[in-house]
Amino acid sequence: MNYHEAEEYLNRFINYENIPGISYASPDYDLRHIEELLHLMGDPHLAARTVHIAGTKGKGSIAAMLARVLTVSGYKTGLYTSPHLHTLRERIRVDGSLISQDEFAALVAEVRPHIEAMNCELYRQLTFFEALTVLAFAYFRKKQADFQILETGLGGRLDATNVVKPEVCVITPVSLEHTQILGDSLGKIAYEKAGIIKPGCVVVSSPQAEEASSVIREVCHRQGASLVEVGQAITWHKISGDLRQQSFEVRGRMGAHHLTIPLLGDYQVENTATAVAALEVLASLGCGITNKDIVQGLAQLEWPGRFQILKQDPVVLVDGAHNVASMKRLVENVKNYFSYDRVFLVVGVSCDKGISGIVTELAPLSPQVIVTRSSHPRAASPIVVAAEFTKWGIKSEITDTVAQGLSRALSLAGKGDLVCVTGSLFVVAEALDYFSRD
Repeated sequence: MNYHEAEEYLNRFINYENIPGISYASPDYDLRHIEELLHLMGDPHLAARTVHIAGTKGKGSIAAMLARVLTVSGYKTGLYTSPHLHTLRERIRVDGSLISQDEFAALVAEVRPHIEAMNCELYRQLTFFEALTVLAFAYFRKKQADFQILETGLGGRLDATNVVKPEVCVITPVSLEHTQILGDSLGKIAYEKAGIIKPGCVVVSSPQAEEASSVIREVCHRQGASLVEVGQAITWHKISGDLRQQSFEVRGRMGAHHLTIPLLGDYQVENTATAVAALEVLASLGCGITNKDIVQGLAQLEWPGRFQILKQDPVVLVDGAHNVASMKRLVENVKNYFSYDRVFLVVGVSCDKGISGIVTELAPLSPQVIVTRSSHPRAASPIVVAAEFTKWGIKSEITDTVAQGLSRALSLAGKGDLVCVTGSLFVVAEALDYFSRD
């Protein structure tokens, strides 16, 4: 089996990432099948120490921060995230290196007989994400990882990753998203996210709205889990920054950490404070993580597609903001970081997101708008998105592809203008491809 054949095999499984609005929370949906499959394989998910991350915003960034610092600290560290920008292999990494095509193919060939044996007996078939999660666990065990950093795909309670026994759980900021699946209030969504909390673990929570915080506190109490609330036990303040990096101090239980990260956006400072809180918990549990490791690891961080500047004159900014809360923060950071004559917005949104709310956040930029769509199956029709801008008195141009949208924006923008590409990570990925061809 080669890599192409391995991908084709996985693509035979139902992929809810490509199907908007499908609820996994039917009465017969649970994690028995994936637990039984993993047990058949010798429980690879229990081979490494685990940090498990759920939430609405910032999961991937915080996961990348934790993985990088643990690697710098001398621990072999697996990282499992989603979605990917360019290749499926981005989702499974060890010490920053993607699983190779040959390793991926060999792993699928090795795990396939177990999957097919189970699929003959299960009350339902494994999904694409569940199969991929099993592969990640098997790979981390094969590579003898000391740690595995796991980002949930959706929710937490019924997520395929929620079969582990984590030492630390992280709940990143919770906001309204996937309401048709996770619930129509912050409290209901927080309950699904807090489903990753296990008895006796330590929970690190990013700053939350009180409705979410109260749910997280209640679940921690019920599970006998201790809680570290960022913003209370852990504080931070920004020192300086430019268009390449930002410096700040995070003060936690290990004292003050003077940090510089090559990521922009105020929200990344908050994400870093959450990551530092989790690292301090690991240190208190006996991990050899020093302040020097934290400083060095975070300075080396790479996490593309998040408030990333791709070129100057005009400035081209890409950001994977894809819901109302993240779009609000994007607009705030655009105003804080840049002086510009005009904003040219190249935007494409997934059809299961709050399109009206997203446009409401973007409208105050008074942008010239080019609505487009990614090649992803969940991409919303540009006509639908353009209609929302029309309600704000903003006339949009429409293009069929992200490349066409970028080309049009660059043809119109002058040196003092800002071109911002946003709406989903799928749109951002195609923008990154566009500039990599130059």
